[in-house]
Amino acid sequence: MRIKVHGDMPSNASRGRPEGGFLGLLRGVSLIAVLAGGMGSFGLMLHVGHLQKSLILIVLFTVWELSPFVALVCADVISKHWPVPTRAMLHGVMLVIALGSLAIYGNVALGPPRPKPAFAFLVVPLASWVLIAMVLPIAGLISIRLSRRGDGA
Repeated sequence: MRIKVHGDMPSNASRGRPEGGFLGLLRGVSLIAVLAGGMGSFGLMLHVGHLQKSLILIVLFTVWELSPFVALVCADVISKHWPVPTRAMLHGVMLVIALGSLAIYGNVALGPPRPKPAFAFLVVPLASWVLIAMVLPIAGLISIRLSRRGDGA
């Protein structure tokens, strides 16, 4: 159990206020990366599928392609009360998914012709969802254990 000492106030970051320092910078960079990654992925998907006549297929690919980016932005919005290590991991995952997606899609769209380019646009969002589903709960568990250890439990 922790005894509260006079002047012992929770940090601004832990109370949901905008964080400063490295975490604030990481959050800003990761949000920009996710927005650029989502827009770039959408543009590269349209470039690859420019001969596709089915509007329904284009809409389905768009929803599937953008879903990890939307989920990451939503997670960032609700993460204001999460422990700092979990938020830092979220921002790291945001960077990895945004930059990785753009690298893979750019290679598919702008590289040598491929027999089945749509495969990448199906697998990368799936891999992104798997990464999100694995990393964030683990980061949350680690944060909980660290906070218990810090409280003397």
